[in-house]
Amino acid sequence: MDGYGGYQEGTKHANESGKPFLQNCSRDHLSNLDKEESMWVNADYTPVPASEKGADDGDAESIPLKSLKVDEESHVRKRGPYFRDGIRRIDYVLTYHVQKPNSTNRQASHSFMRSMRESMRRSFRRTRQAPDPQEDPEIAAQEHQPDYHEDDKHFRREEFEENLREIGLELEKDEGTTISGMGFLKIHAPWSVLCREAEFMKLKMPTKKMYEVKQDNNIVEKINLFVCKVTEPLHPKVEESKIQTAKHLCYPFSREREHLFDLSDRDSFFNSKTRSTIVYEVLKRTKCTQTKYTMGITSLLGNGVYTSGYPLHDGDIDGIHAEPNDRKILYEEWASYSIFYKYQPIGLIRKYYGEKVALYFAWLGVYTQMLIPAAIVGVIVFLYGCATVDDNIPSMEICDPRNNITMCPLCDHACSYWKLVTACGTARASHLFDNPATVFFAVFMALWATMFMEHWKRRQMRLNYIWDLTGLEEEGLNDTDHLRPDYEFRVMQKTLRKESHSSKKVKLTCKDRMPAYMTILIMMGFMITVTFAIVFGVVLYRISIKTALHMSSTSTIRSNVRATVKSTAAVINLIIIIIMDEIYGALARWLTALEVPKTDKSFEERLIFKTFVLKIVNAFTPIVYLAFFRGRLVGRPGKYLYVVGNYRMEECAHAGCLMELCIQLCITMLGKQLIQNNLFEIGIPKLKKMLRRRKTKLATEQEEELKKNLQRHEKDHFLVPFIGLNPEYMEMIIQFGMVTVFVASFPLAPLFALLNNVIEIRLDAKKFVMDLRRPLATRAKDIGIWYNLLRGLSKMAVIVNGFVISFTSDFIPRLVYQYKYSPDGTLHGFVNHTLSFFNVSHFQPGTEPLEPLHLGYKVELCRYKDYRDPPWSDTPYEFSREFWAILAARLAFVIIFQNAVMMMSDFIDWLIPDIPKDISHQIHKEKALLVDLFMKEEKGKKHLRNVQSQQSPSLTRSRPNSNTHRNY
Repeated sequence: MDGYGGYQEGTKHANESGKPFLQNCSRDHLSNLDKEESMWVNADYTPVPASEKGADDGDAESIPLKSLKVDEESHVRKRGPYFRDGIRRIDYVLTYHVQKPNSTNRQASHSFMRSMRESMRRSFRRTRQAPDPQEDPEIAAQEHQPDYHEDDKHFRREEFEENLREIGLELEKDEGTTISGMGFLKIHAPWSVLCREAEFMKLKMPTKKMYEVKQDNNIVEKINLFVCKVTEPLHPKVEESKIQTAKHLCYPFSREREHLFDLSDRDSFFNSKTRSTIVYEVLKRTKCTQTKYTMGITSLLGNGVYTSGYPLHDGDIDGIHAEPNDRKILYEEWASYSIFYKYQPIGLIRKYYGEKVALYFAWLGVYTQMLIPAAIVGVIVFLYGCATVDDNIPSMEICDPRNNITMCPLCDHACSYWKLVTACGTARASHLFDNPATVFFAVFMALWATMFMEHWKRRQMRLNYIWDLTGLEEEGLNDTDHLRPDYEFRVMQKTLRKESHSSKKVKLTCKDRMPAYMTILIMMGFMITVTFAIVFGVVLYRISIKTALHMSSTSTIRSNVRATVKSTAAVINLIIIIIMDEIYGALARWLTALEVPKTDKSFEERLIFKTFVLKIVNAFTPIVYLAFFRGRLVGRPGKYLYVVGNYRMEECAHAGCLMELCIQLCITMLGKQLIQNNLFEIGIPKLKKMLRRRKTKLATEQEEELKKNLQRHEKDHFLVPFIGLNPEYMEMIIQFGMVTVFVASFPLAPLFALLNNVIEIRLDAKKFVMDLRRPLATRAKDIGIWYNLLRGLSKMAVIVNGFVISFTSDFIPRLVYQYKYSPDGTLHGFVNHTLSFFNVSHFQPGTEPLEPLHLGYKVELCRYKDYRDPPWSDTPYEFSREFWAILAARLAFVIIFQNAVMMMSDFIDWLIPDIPKDISHQIHKEKALLVDLFMKEEKGKKHLRNVQSQQSPSLTRSRPNSNTHRNY
């Protein structure tokens, strides 16, 4: 909530004339200013001594309570999330800067207040005389600009807080000296306000009516019940994780139907999460109008009137005096690495943080759980490659020195001829990831992605039922009707320019946003081009460093050229990806702000889409180059393709580019997970904490002693503000793409993702419980746009894996050779079949090797990997018939693979219902019970009316006698 920057134009109020401000003020406000000045000038307004308020209260104002009794127990709760009386709970906190009082500032404030008051009085007089320029408030503001700015913020706070009091909220200020220069506004919502706002927000609350949750007797439910009993030790020891056998019937809260709800314990009827949500809704709806334009809480935060706002944590998580609370339970049963094998307490997470945060962790848990079978199958595929590497005929032929195959140079001039047997290690390693099992694994992962999406939809629907988010009342649950402050400001500017003279409501149109749209298109295209340019730069690095290493006089370096080039280029790509990720994140936010979306939901969706496009391109461009472009834009010996002068495009190893693709994917995936995700999340907060400690010059013991004396709202002030779930989701979406899109080249990707996520869940839990301020609870029925992005990636994975198997691996060439060209139906002779001949006398001048006798004999013909006619044929070096046959087979495989996998995925999607059968039955049962409950209530009201109507005639008959007697 501190993130509303960029709203600087609103603060121009300090530099411009005070007339618009004065014209909006009323006579009541003028009298308030007189009182304000009298308090500042006279000595009547003095702070309460600290001894009378308590050690840590400082200067404060509070709302008095009638007949308020503070007993000894309230002092125990003093450091908890309560007012000073120890009874009223703090539901929300706003912080603001407190100006240090000194004589200069007091005098400046006094003169400014006098000029403001005199100007206000003249503005209310109905005269056309111009005001005296010597007493104009603009001049006074220019003379005392800093004080004017602070006083302007003070006025806005006073008006906003007065409006909050009128709505019914209770406030208490704390401007103590524990945190220098910081003031706290503590907000409490009484019972009447909670009931009123809960009715406005249509919050579903549990009624007195309970019903039994019955399980079906079919085989599936019996299996689920058996699994639950077996996995019972894996469930956390919290009440919310137990299987429900009875459930309260929930209904949107209504003050007219309070008798339906169990209000025996009003303190716990609305929990702390619900209370803070209600208060924030009131804050968003309350406006500050005595300024140039209407301002809500988001605008006040963006302009620095308030510096931050946050709900409080329930209590401490450690210490001798830490009372039992939900935060402490979450720390013990969720945010601990020692219980990594247990399920998450999703119900308690929802109770404490709200549905939106709980849905993220529920989704992450389902995703991690589904990675277990994918990781097992991936390991089996990898082990199959290890077990069959010695029986692989192509690699055996490459490693056989009797074949004596001489290969053409890998670079111009510096490189010489080489023996194919030297590529033995690369060929054997490639078989680990390029074998028939990888085709099966690609199909399996495509179906796995569909199963995961269907499983999540069912899990999400079950959570909606358990959390009472089903029904027509929540159709607009995710929609945010409140306008963003930037949008309101732009509309206000448009209104002041009088662009629209009609009576229609002013709003921003596509024409207003056209400059922003053009900027977004240009910047997005430019940054994507930058990404391509960076990848091309790494390609030039590969080419140049390979040539330089081949010219080395050290034999060890010359023998490890390929390994050196592959690993260093992959690390460079990783570093660039990490750096550009941070740049793209900031750029996407800036571009989204230019667009000026109307609501927070629209802003979030547009930001997510831009960030997703930029980061996907950044992460996958190097991988796409290795998979589909490297080795295909090379040319042939004697007619190579050159770029940027004399840089010859690089070619794949004889075993193909799949091995290099695997190395790049492995380093990128592991590097992003270890460095960008885990190390940044752990290291940066600890570094900030160390710098803050050095800045305050506090020793560890002094800091701990200070924390013991801080109150709850002061402790939470030192925690890191919550910036949203988008970084967490984006991190997992990129990982999901790497697990599914290029899984045919790296079967161990699900295993590494599983290991990372097991740590990631506990790391995020620790961060939420210990390091972050408590986020504002947000209601949500689903994960929003992230689900659409997941579906898009799963569909793209089918297409990409089809092309990887067909064009990057040697699966199709081996298949075509075995069934069409092999004399015995085996792969014997496959290596020789893939190699073409080249006459060394056809080298272009200046490209022939410097050492043609490097192998000890004169070479007349060398071999290179391609399907071309030999130099002695009628069409030398042209593509052979085998090339066209294999190309046709590759295209046919892509079409068959994609359509077959898509059909199987759609069949699974159709076969598995989105709503579990038992949940559907329970939802219908709830509706029937609600109808029955209201029918009984209606019958009771009807019976009461009948009784009253029967009693009314007797009363009517008795009245004439009395009247007659009286008249008589």
